[in-house]
Amino acid sequence: MTSSAVVEGVEGSDVPPAEITLDVRDGIATITLNRPDAGNALTGDQREKIIAWLDQFNEDPTVRCVVLTATGRFFCTGADLRNQSAPPARPDDVPEKLVGDVRRAMLRGAIRLIHAILDCEKPVVAAVNGTAAGIGAHIAFACDLVVATEKAKFIEVFARRGLAVDGLGTWLLPRLVGLTRARELVLLAEDVPAPRAAEIGLITRSVPADEFDATVADIASRLAAGPTRAHSANKWLLNRSLDVERHTLAQEEAWIVDVMSNTVDANEGVASFVERRPTRFRGF
Repeated sequence: MTSSAVVEGVEGSDVPPAEITLDVRDGIATITLNRPDAGNALTGDQREKIIAWLDQFNEDPTVRCVVLTATGRFFCTGADLRNQSAPPARPDDVPEKLVGDVRRAMLRGAIRLIHAILDCEKPVVAAVNGTAAGIGAHIAFACDLVVATEKAKFIEVFARRGLAVDGLGTWLLPRLVGLTRARELVLLAEDVPAPRAAEIGLITRSVPADEFDATVADIASRLAAGPTRAHSANKWLLNRSLDVERHTLAQEEAWIVDVMSNTVDANEGVASFVERRPTRFRGF
């Protein structure tokens, strides 16, 4: 399947490069953070674009896989703390910062972004080219598969700043590496090199730099050629598996298997097996 490329931002002498770009081709939507001089720290505008694009991809049958990546030496070094929204106007006798302000900002911002990645109906691959810290690390951890160069590293940076973990990190980490390891990552706030991250199950693969692009392209292509609806259903079941008790999940799994057995791709999968020919999934 081939769709025309869609790219936000134009490289040129008179037009500055876009801080985030989207390229769609061959069923793969690639979102690229493009603020290398700022360590690809995430701005509010970038966050909102990612959320909006992921929502659009859910309804677009031509998009069958999403890749999140970045330019330069960093994947994402966290939220851009210099790019904060102005507080709402309040009477002079009211404090500028009220209890609840930060909570609402988190729910509307970083947490909403992580939900958007987790809830995306298409497989999402993080292609981590460098340091991923804070919300940058959680963006990667929320993806279905994470491929990183061997020189990349992941940092739960919050304790270094005297902050509580945000961006759903306390939900993601125990599910990925267990509670004991999650405590270590959060409390010590140490750099975790990509090979170590792969070893403890924090990410999917750590690969040499010269194999990085080819590995990401291979994985994205395989996902884009796969049974998209089955990927969506299996992703939902896996994410839900640690949140509900066994009998509830058994009922939900049985219903989903029932529904999925009637998809075009399920019929193709059975037919190709019976006819002893390559499977040609169409994504619905």
